[in-house]
Amino acid sequence: MLSVLRIENFALIDQLELEFGPGLNVLTGETGAGKSIILDAIDAVLGGKVSSRVIRTGSNRAVVEATFTSNSAIVAWLAAQEIDLLDDNHIIISREITINSGKIRSRSRINGVLVNQQLITEIRPRLVEITAQGQTVLVGQPAQIRDWLDGYGSDLLLQQRHLVAITYNAYQQAYQALLKRRTSERERLQQLDLLTYQLKELKEANLQEADELEQLQQEQQRLSHVVELQQMSYKIYQALYQNDGETPTATDLLGESEAILTDMVQYDVQLQGLLDLVGEALTSLTEVARQINSYGESLEADPQRLEEVEERIRQLKRICRKYGPTLKEAIAYQQRIEAQLAELNDSEQSLENLELQEQKWWEKLTQACNNLTQLRRTAAVQLETELLKQLQPLAMEKVQFQVAMEPTSPTSTGADKITFMFSPNAGEPLQPLSEIASGGEMSRFLLALKACFSQADTTGTLVFDEIDVGVSGRVAQAIAEKLHQLSQNHQVLCVTHQPLVAAMADRHFRVDKQIIKEIKSKKEYNGHGEERTVIRVTVLDNFSKRREELALLAGGKSAQEAIAFAESLLMQAANHRQSS
Repeated sequence: MLSVLRIENFALIDQLELEFGPGLNVLTGETGAGKSIILDAIDAVLGGKVSSRVIRTGSNRAVVEATFTSNSAIVAWLAAQEIDLLDDNHIIISREITINSGKIRSRSRINGVLVNQQLITEIRPRLVEITAQGQTVLVGQPAQIRDWLDGYGSDLLLQQRHLVAITYNAYQQAYQALLKRRTSERERLQQLDLLTYQLKELKEANLQEADELEQLQQEQQRLSHVVELQQMSYKIYQALYQNDGETPTATDLLGESEAILTDMVQYDVQLQGLLDLVGEALTSLTEVARQINSYGESLEADPQRLEEVEERIRQLKRICRKYGPTLKEAIAYQQRIEAQLAELNDSEQSLENLELQEQKWWEKLTQACNNLTQLRRTAAVQLETELLKQLQPLAMEKVQFQVAMEPTSPTSTGADKITFMFSPNAGEPLQPLSEIASGGEMSRFLLALKACFSQADTTGTLVFDEIDVGVSGRVAQAIAEKLHQLSQNHQVLCVTHQPLVAAMADRHFRVDKQIIKEIKSKKEYNGHGEERTVIRVTVLDNFSKRREELALLAGGKSAQEAIAFAESLLMQAANHRQSS
């Protein structure tokens, strides 16, 4: 239930706070007084479209804040969104609309938490439903009619519709997979040939180690310079250990140094450390000489192995140019195309298998839609009966109504095109409601439709914007009683020009336009101020105020006859509420 509505700088409203109550809340006032602006503010705070025109002239910011009493469904929804419930069990939704450099922006909050448009759209139908005579367009939309019928149906119908949606999604996935395979079969075969060739080439290359190329290049260098390496090895050996000439070798010199130090240690033991170092150096040089000599002797020219190495290097470089640029990346590419080939050759993804999958889900979808159609036909018969019952008190005793269903291609919502067929006069054929119903007939139809949904509808607040326009006094009385009936299960907000409807209100508001003198600042004040039009709302909280307002609605002035009529309306409404 909407308990408080606060509005700031919205259209012609500068500052406004309204406290609504349970039951039937009515807003009255002259045409153009601004009643619908209040409903526009409710629509805006719940995510409705806004433009720069909603911001009051001279301001760059408008704010609308709506406070609702909570219920178990709202509490569960808030918990799912991880939004805390307020201590007083209320939920506060606010929307700030700003304009800067011609660009309009808005921010919405739920209990102080900044939320996106999607969350506001989700919570809106749980809180408020706005019905206006302009919903003639909706009555002509098959999707809206289908949603109304499904909402009227049983829980089993809604469960079946959910099953249809799941099955439809599964079918679409199977169909798209099949379509993709069919439309890309040539590309698939081309890719298969290419990857097969590439994998064959890579496997023939027998790639093993990522550093094989570096190792081969090192081996190539050694095999290409065997003679040079042998010569240099012998030179090192001669310099270190054995020299055929007269020049002493490094080991000779170290040996001589070791002998001298040995003699010196006899006189100064502090030189023992140096002697040890020289001895270690001599041992190391001797080992180096031995190993370099062995290395040189082991070197042999191997033209055949050199040719093999160079051919392998050429092969690996070619592989790297095509699949690299490094051997490591070529090996990784081979692993990837092996996986791709496995996927392309996967028997479960074959064209035949995809066709079987698509056919299987099509049959499941068709059956699910057939079951949904049967449940809808049952709900349609019930709705026809109930709606005619609701229309009879609204001076539509002879009306005919039928829910027409035609088969269509399956979608996520079933395979039915649903149309409301209507005949307001006996003997006239049924025709689409949106095409032949007058404004008054459409008003009564929408009201009766809401009455049919009232028991199952969990929306807390129902809003009706001038739904009684274009109806006579007797019909207006029936509409008033129907609105009162709805208000027993929901909070109802109604904008009306009908005194019969206004008399039935549990809470009555009068909306007026007033001209005030607005002073921007004390410095600019010159005793006059700027004239501005604003909207003011008065709560008519006693019998005399309501009587005067009803008299104005009925007669245009507070004449004695109009006041007497208004008084009778209030008494009649009180008796009706008491008896019901």
